[in-house]
Amino acid sequence: MRGLQLSLSKGQKLRLERALEKLESLSSKSNSDASVKVADDIAVNNEDAILKGHGTIELDGRLVATLCGVVERVNKLVYVRSLRARYKPEIGDIIIGRVIEVAPKRWRLEINFSQDAVLMLSSMNLPDGIQRRRTAVDELNMRSIFEENDVICAEVRGFQHDGCLHLQARSQKYGKLKRGQLLTIPPYLVKKRKQHFHHLDQYGIDLILGCNGFVWVGEHVEVRDEMVEDLPNKSEQENEEVEETYTPLDTRENICRAANAVRVMSTLGFMITVEVVTEIVSLSRSLNLDTHEMLGAEFYVLVAEKEAERRSLLKRRK
Repeated sequence: MRGLQLSLSKGQKLRLERALEKLESLSSKSNSDASVKVADDIAVNNEDAILKGHGTIELDGRLVATLCGVVERVNKLVYVRSLRARYKPEIGDIIIGRVIEVAPKRWRLEINFSQDAVLMLSSMNLPDGIQRRRTAVDELNMRSIFEENDVICAEVRGFQHDGCLHLQARSQKYGKLKRGQLLTIPPYLVKKRKQHFHHLDQYGIDLILGCNGFVWVGEHVEVRDEMVEDLPNKSEQENEEVEETYTPLDTRENICRAANAVRVMSTLGFMITVEVVTEIVSLSRSLNLDTHEMLGAEFYVLVAEKEAERRSLLKRRK
């Protein structure tokens, strides 16, 4: 909510405050100490041997937070995870990045991290789909695969001996992203889940939630296994793709609506989930709003009220 800059009327301010107060009251009492600010006490069992982690300090026999964030517990380790911190990569994270340099045998990507990431030519599938040793010809043709400013989806491989963060794209679902919008949101709004690739079938678009705070909303792309396709069929499909170089108007509108839904959720500080994005898009359609009207003050208030109602219903069912 800190980044919310809207010209709200008095009535809209009151409605928004009520919705946010309701959302805050719906938080579980068992997790009442989950969010802390500087100098807040952290509830711990003094009988256990607690390990004090990052963002904590012992003061007069009490465990006190030195950061604003969320209390995390791993066995006996207690630490505070800062919400406004930059993205911290972990092995297996699905991330989205933008190519900033084509270097020998590698691409350098900006991924919203304190340093750039590296995607090696040997760590990705070649366009022909054949698994083979990379040659000098492949290195010369690197720009035909990815070039500067291309948006790429990949997976975190880990930090290598050279100290660089390395990525890999050894699956057909990874690679270059086209015909869509790239959004930047705080990384803590994207919760790590088993599935970060979502196909909104009713709208014909794809939604990719990058763990690094980059979100992609674009035209749906069918993932094909090129290893089992016949060569004649493959050439026919390539010819069709060359002919169809445009995105239908309805699909473009759906992309803009889904992207605006993510912007609204990010500004309000809501966790980005495919279910809520779909509900916000449906809400804008039911109100017959144009795409640009989704970024108006009244729609922000409506989304906050609807989210409060949704969470209230979920709590009653439990």
